[in-house]
Amino acid sequence: MAELTRERLGALRVQAKELLAADRREVLVCAGTGCIAGGSLKIYDYLKSECEKRGLKTRVALRHEGGDDAIHFKKSGCHGFCEMGPLLQIEPEGFLYTHVRLEDCDEIIEKTILGGEAVERLLYELNGVRYAKHNEIPFYAKQQRVVLENCGTTDAEDIDEYLAHDGYAAFEKALFEMSDEDICREILDSGLRGRGGAGFPAGRKWDSVRRQPKGKKYVVCNGDEGDPGAFMDRSIMEGNPHSVIEGMMIAALAAGSDEGYIYVRAEYPLAVERLRIAIARDEELGLLGDNILGTDFSFHLHINRGAGAFVCGEGSALTASIEGKRGMPRVKPPRTVEQGLWARPTVLNNVETYANVPQIILRGSAWFHSIGTEKSPGTKAFALTGNVVNTGLIEVPMGATLREIIFDIGGGIKDGKKFKAVQIGGPAGGCLTEEHLDLPLDFDSLKKVGAIIGSGGLVVMDEGTCMVETARFFMSFTQNESCGKCVPCREGTKRMLEILTRIVNNEGSLEDLDLLEELSRTITETALCGLGQAACNPVVSTLKYFRKEYLAHVVDHHCPICNGRKRRLVIKPELCKGCGKCKRNCPMEAISGEIRMPHTIDNEKCIHCGACWGACPFGAIDAIEED
Repeated sequence: MAELTRERLGALRVQAKELLAADRREVLVCAGTGCIAGGSLKIYDYLKSECEKRGLKTRVALRHEGGDDAIHFKKSGCHGFCEMGPLLQIEPEGFLYTHVRLEDCDEIIEKTILGGEAVERLLYELNGVRYAKHNEIPFYAKQQRVVLENCGTTDAEDIDEYLAHDGYAAFEKALFEMSDEDICREILDSGLRGRGGAGFPAGRKWDSVRRQPKGKKYVVCNGDEGDPGAFMDRSIMEGNPHSVIEGMMIAALAAGSDEGYIYVRAEYPLAVERLRIAIARDEELGLLGDNILGTDFSFHLHINRGAGAFVCGEGSALTASIEGKRGMPRVKPPRTVEQGLWARPTVLNNVETYANVPQIILRGSAWFHSIGTEKSPGTKAFALTGNVVNTGLIEVPMGATLREIIFDIGGGIKDGKKFKAVQIGGPAGGCLTEEHLDLPLDFDSLKKVGAIIGSGGLVVMDEGTCMVETARFFMSFTQNESCGKCVPCREGTKRMLEILTRIVNNEGSLEDLDLLEELSRTITETALCGLGQAACNPVVSTLKYFRKEYLAHVVDHHCPICNGRKRRLVIKPELCKGCGKCKRNCPMEAISGEIRMPHTIDNEKCIHCGACWGACPFGAIDAIEED
């Protein structure tokens, strides 16, 4: 292969754009993790083979033989509308089909692929209205997609599709037209703040590493997404991996680094596979390696698979894990920008942060700053789960309200029930209530009410949720995930879990509430890392906003909502389709079963958190009262 130069890269990009524009018929089958579990790959294979049997020409990549009139079959990334999967989108009509099954495929070929007409029964329906086009569905129409823009519309494994959407043009601009200081200034002026939870200005972090003495420096991507119900980073890595890689390459230019690591949890095998494919394609083309585009800039990228420890989302624990040590946080300072990976200056950001970078460099900091709020510009991806009609992956401008997200995009609360609360920011976040529905979701507004955006998990709860048990669930998760290095987190969270369990079992006292508050203050002020420092947020927020429910447990010794949880959860075999959503969402691994076969719940492990209830699209989860 000829050496890749700037001119040749530009020519490849132009060629890819022309090939994409020439596509007359595209069939996009969602190949995100959720839809794959529902059988989307079988649908892909059947549609493609059946079209070929009928003498139709097909192709699976932009440069694949077949000609302009061939049907372009794509395995796209996550569309986000997970509640409606498996999903199938057909262009140029823009039809989006929901809950597609193998037995629907022949009709799709006859009516749509050959005839250009919609299969009405497969279209999304809301309040008696059917929406034929993808961009007309309220779930999508009220979003603003930047990092998720290409996740459901392109083939994640085809580098030509990324090039056709201006792929690596931002890196090219940064390499040839900007200095390291220029890059840092552009990111700083954009106001981009880390999307991993802390919200630290990315440009300031990059510039701190840039200013360190010359020598070995690293760029690290945190893909260790551990919050219950969160899957934003996973979907970006699965659906648009090149955007993350390009963002890291630009960060490497800014910081003066020649080596990077993407840290991905082992539970994300599809994300790992697609990142590996993307890196291999870049290396083959000459976009990764030595003397990139004929310059003296070199960059080598590696994938490191984490073992799934929640604490490894913390920077120093993550770098320790990459080094082959036990993932445990260390005392700071020094900070990661001074002594990170192998004690060298390190840029460490999460997946979504890096995915924003190429667009900022291409469109400019002013464009990015025009979205969102003054102090929290840009968009934010959220994983919307729980007792909401439309669960899935969404992206909205910073400053959007909970009301807009839950009721406009999410379609409101399931089964016509009343909204009660939303847990935001995962186990380190806090519960927000009805009085917060119109609060702008940005870093500073949430901080004022004792909550954080975190990585972007939103778990919606209805009137049938006991908030005391919700607090117990999150404390159980945090306590299980504590690395044990510091006493406040290791012992304090254990004592709090014991107290919460006692309260939920209607065996607590008023003194227990005082002790919970005292322990929360102590742990928050003395824990070593962010996990321990934020572990008590769910308890503090529920005590503040739902104290009556705690009093029902400790004074009346009877909770009208959960009645002490003297019940067990079961999965109705006649309703269970074996999609596996409940199993994937269960934090205690209490659910077992094979794909397409009825699943079961082990009530010895079950903590009645309701994650399976919210995840099941078929209403197969039920509660049986016990004496």
